[in-house]
Formats: sequence, structure tokens, C-alpha cells
Amino acid sequence: MATKHEQILEYISNLEVGEKISVRQIAKALQVSEGTAYRAIKEAENQSLVSTIERVGTIRIEKKKKENIEKLTYAEIVNIVDGQVLGGKDGLHKTLNRFVIGAMKLDAMMRYVEAGNLLIVGNRYQGHKLALEAGAAVLITGGFDTSEEVIQLADELNLPIITTSYDTFTVAAMINRAIYDQLIKKEIILVDDILIPLQDTYYMTTANAVEKWHELNSKTGHSRYPVIDEHMRIQGMVAAKDVLGATKQTPIEKVMTKNPITVNERTSVASVAHVMVWEGIELLPVIDSQRRLIGVISRQDVLKALQMIQRQPHVGETIEDTVTSRIEEQMIDSDYAYECEVTPQMTNQLGTISYGVMTTLVTEAGSRIMRKYKKGDLVVENITLYFIKPVQIESRILIQPRVLEIGRKHGKIDVEMFHEGEIVGKALMMAQLIE
Repeated sequence: MATKHEQILEYISNLEVGEKISVRQIAKALQVSEGTAYRAIKEAENQSLVSTIERVGTIRIEKKKKENIEKLTYAEIVNIVDGQVLGGKDGLHKTLNRFVIGAMKLDAMMRYVEAGNLLIVGNRYQGHKLALEAGAAVLITGGFDTSEEVIQLADELNLPIITTSYDTFTVAAMINRAIYDQLIKKEIILVDDILIPLQDTYYMTTANAVEKWHELNSKTGHSRYPVIDEHMRIQGMVAAKDVLGATKQTPIEKVMTKNPITVNERTSVASVAHVMVWEGIELLPVIDSQRRLIGVISRQDVLKALQMIQRQPHVGETIEDTVTSRIEEQMIDSDYAYECEVTPQMTNQLGTISYGVMTTLVTEAGSRIMRKYKKGDLVVENITLYFIKPVQIESRILIQPRVLEIGRKHGKIDVEMFHEGEIVGKALMMAQLIE
């Protein structure tokens, strides 16, 4: 039986795109408390099923596919620019395809405005009207409003007209940043991208006996299978070592490993790799929010995906990319060392290198030296970092990593950081190696 929380999420996901919902309405429809309804709506917001807008309410929005993630809905625009909806509330769920900044004469501006666009413009009432008639929504900057006639038209056409107190330049920067962040998210490979789906997954049920394991084993050549109950919920995992010595009539429940480690489809592949290596697991069941089996993920596929990520060019630049792209490799007395200039972005409010950047430099230098010894990836387990002296803006730091110990699965690295020959930081880093 699904929990009340799960039932509400199911109810929300089956709503028409554009439909409005409220805590009170859900509580009444599904006969749950308002607290339960509120928590489920918040979870639906995290899953990008709905968007809540001040003075408008909560709207069911289109859940974006990964390849289409950089497209935003008008509802998302309202939240990005802290906007207020003047009219056309029923069109907030729609996805827009292009932004047009209205910084030219009216007739020239309208040549660029098409259906599905968002015109970003100031207090030009005629421009607002023409954009709506062309099938575009309007974002008014500078805190201006619009005429009653335009608001009425927006309501008739279901095209949002939004106002924000920010100026045009700031609004464009805010929207660009939001799209950029979406692009960075798009690059992160999730379990959903590489899982073996349910229809291609071999599994057992709690009603099976060990005999079924032998049947599947001879048919597939695999030795590990998830075990589910009659509601498709995960109950255990069974591997060759579990059935060793058991008769064919032994119930599978007696030999399986209960409460196995599971992942969901939104888990990142990097996190899964860490779990699999740390726990020595070859196969993980993938479950939904109701613990129902939706597929499996194998260690081999996870490691292949990690290698593929490293070969992919980045689209959006993270803070880590900004720091690591400035590191230059050099040789000092046949040892590898790394040099980096402290740019304004790397500093704190005092104009000295930030602690976060120091940690990134240590991690990157340690990782690079480790790769000289071992192929594959590494996951940092522990860093003990001493900040000995502050390093100011535009200084050049020399980072000297030294491998203390390296085994099949672990490595220890000592890292020293110098500025003009003086030691400014020292660290001991321990990492787990993923071959």
C-alpha cells in the first residue's frame, strides 16, 4: 500500500500541465492533513513537477527532459527575477524558446518577436500589446506596470505579463545564470542515464526458491539478482555465495541479504561509484520513491560512465573548473609541482585566498600526482589542511605534492604550498582509488 505522501505525489503527477493546486484542495481531495499535503507539494517542487509563485499559487508545470533542460518555463522566470504576475496567469506553465531585449525602436523590435518568446522591456505599453498579439509573453523591468487593456489581453491569450524591480541588464544576467546552472546540471550523469531498465532486468520474488536462482544463472550467466515482493518492492539481493550449500527447495527469503543498499534514479554516478567501491558491490538495485524496483546498475557500467565523463567537454563552468583551469604543471628537480596565480575570484572579502580554493588546489594537485602512478579515478576521503600564512591577491602559489604511500585501493599524499619560497599551507590527503 502506498503511503499518503506517495499517493499525493502520484495525484500531482497525474494533473494536467497548467492546473493550479493548493494545500487545502489536496487535503480535501485526498482526505489528508494540511501538513501532509504541504510536505508533498514541497517534494513535488523539488522534483520540478510544480512551481509556486507568490500571489498566484502553485501550478503543475512540465517536467523537463534532460536534453531540453536549458529551456525555462514562464513560472521559473517569475521565481528567477523575483517577479510579480500582472496578467496571463494561466500561461505560466508554458515553456519559452527565446528571449528578446526590447532596447530598440518599436517597429525594429517587433521584427525579432515571435510566438513563444519572452520580450524583456521597460514601460512601453504599445510594445507590451504588440508582443502579446505576436504570441510572446512580456517581462517588464524597472518595477513598471502596464495598462488595464494589456492585462486583459494577457488573460485572454493566456500569455504571462510579469513585472520585476530589476533593470534589464540585471534581469538578462540572472536568466543567463539560471540557464548556465541548468547546463552544469545537465552534464552530471545520473543513475537514470545508465541504469538497466526493469524490462531488461532479471529478478526474483520472495515466493521463489533457490531453484529459481539456478535457472536464472544458467540462462543469463549472471550470479546476482534483486529480490522483490508482490508489490515490486525491493526486499533483498541474492548472490552465488548466498545459495552455496542451500538445497534447491530452500526459500530465497532464507538465504538472501535483507535490506540491501539501494539507489534512486536521481543519484549521481559519482556517488554510486563511491558506494560500490567502498562496499565491494557489483550490482545495485534502483528504486523509485515507493521502494519499487525500476532497474539495476552494474559496477562495470558505472566505471565506464565515469571514464566517459572525463572525455566530455564542459559546457557550464563551475567554481572548481575556474580554479583548476589556472593550474600549470612544472618540474622541480625531477619532481612534479604545480603553480597557480591567485585571481580576484579566488579570494575572500579580505583579499586573501579563500579556504575553499586552498582545499581545491590541494585536492587537484594530489589527484594529478596520483594519476601519474595509477590509472582510473579517485575519491578523496580525508584532508587535514593547515593554513599557515594568508596569501594575497595576484600572488603565485607553488604546490608540491608527494606520494607517501600507494596501494591497490588507497593512497596517501603530502602537499605543501609555497609563496616566494615560504611555506603558506600544508596538507595530508587520503584517497580511495577506483580502477
